[in-house]
Amino acid sequence: MSEHQKCQPTDVLIGNSAVIHRIREQLQRAALAEVPVLLTGESGTGKELAAKLIHDLGIRHKNSFIKVNCPAIPNQLFESEFFGHETGAFTGAKEATDGKCEQADRGTLFLDEIGELNLGLQAKLLHALQDFRVTRLGAIDERKIDIRLICATNRDLEVEVSEGRFRTDLFHRINVLRIQMPALRERVSDVPILLNHFINVYSMRFERKPETLSSSFLKMLESYHWPGNVRELENLAKQHVVLGTESTVSLLNGSEGRRTFTPGRTDLSNPLRTQTKRAILHLEKKIILGVLQSHNWNRTKTARSLGISYRVLLHKIKEAGLPVVRSNKQTSQDIG
Repeated sequence: MSEHQKCQPTDVLIGNSAVIHRIREQLQRAALAEVPVLLTGESGTGKELAAKLIHDLGIRHKNSFIKVNCPAIPNQLFESEFFGHETGAFTGAKEATDGKCEQADRGTLFLDEIGELNLGLQAKLLHALQDFRVTRLGAIDERKIDIRLICATNRDLEVEVSEGRFRTDLFHRINVLRIQMPALRERVSDVPILLNHFINVYSMRFERKPETLSSSFLKMLESYHWPGNVRELENLAKQHVVLGTESTVSLLNGSEGRRTFTPGRTDLSNPLRTQTKRAILHLEKKIILGVLQSHNWNRTKTARSLGISYRVLLHKIKEAGLPVVRSNKQTSQDIG
């Protein structure tokens, strides 16, 4: 699909459940209205995909879609990142640079996890959004910007407002049209469809042909609570493609006793976010190891197959505790 070619909702939000049909319709309606949209829902439910779909179906689809991961911007760099800077505005500013707001001019600005911004940064953002004018660091004149604003959060912003962690005026500025992205457990009938889609995608990417999953295994997946939502299912599909057999995806967590992939398993010892992160990291570790092995530990080819940069791969190898070079003793069984 070309950069400016419009996609269809069914190409992006895959599934056939009533809830996903409703979400597609809401997103199509939102795309036609030039008002701010707030996408809410748990992590891994596809909020960024939804934002891109709104942009792609709207009148701005030929212009830029600029994503800002709000938690990733250091407080001291916020103004420079958002509003840009002039030459000499600070040490190291060797040339004038557009901020994210100017980069999104005539296009869409997507603020992901906006609920993570502290109150001071929220005030600076609100000032720019009130009349869509920005002033670069080191500049005097304001610059007019024309953007479509879409925000996303996994937090309950009403609670954040009531407890003083999110500005009321900013909340009302971004909360014009709200769409709640459903958790995967709310549309479990879509699990087999999504899984088949991801397996096809990664079978082509990794040049692997895994065995067909049994109907009983698919039924078990439908009864699982999916704390990591679609992202967790996608990682499971990667694992199946890389490791090849149904039995290898029956273990989501590695521990002394090996936890099995059990429908509705209850873990009372850790919060949901901790359990989800642990499961996803374990899946990533198995996938990375499998792809490394298939490429004879060639990290450049592995990064290319996984669709990530070489630097990110090195970080993930270190994070997963994998060796930098091949070890004859390292096999997929070591992390099963």
